[in-house]
Amino acid sequence: MTKKEIVKTISEEIGLTQLKTKEIVQKTFDAIVETLVEEGRIELRNFGVFEVKKRAARKARNPRTGDRVDVPEKFVVTFKPGKEMEERVKRMEEEAAAKAAAEQAQASAAAADESSSTPPATQPHSTEALGTQQQPGTQPSFGSNPGNFG
Repeated sequence: MTKKEIVKTISEEIGLTQLKTKEIVQKTFDAIVETLVEEGRIELRNFGVFEVKKRAARKARNPRTGDRVDVPEKFVVTFKPGKEMEERVKRMEEEAAAKAAAEQAQASAAAADESSSTPPATQPHSTEALGTQQQPGTQPSFGSNPGNFG
């Protein structure tokens, strides 16, 4: 989902213009970023916690050349979802698993029905069944010139 889609959804729900809603959404995002820069942490109840953490300097390896490279320390933003978000995502995961299990059970039942309703083959697959008999010890005929396939 994009910011534009968020703005559209909110504006339709609360009856504000998209322009005004976009301004409110942007101000909210700006406030989050500003708080992270100034304080290093922002907690949004029932949503989650954004936090700025320092990632230590380390030695890495260039995958192309194999040379060792020094990577300097840097600041990164982390996000830990809140309890409500965790629970809703877990519920979504459980529902998806239940749906997949139901679909698999339905597919298995359909395959079982199909295999039980298909009559077994009664005719053997042999040259006799096709009405062409071959004499023992002879090669099958491929036309007037069996060596010429082109």
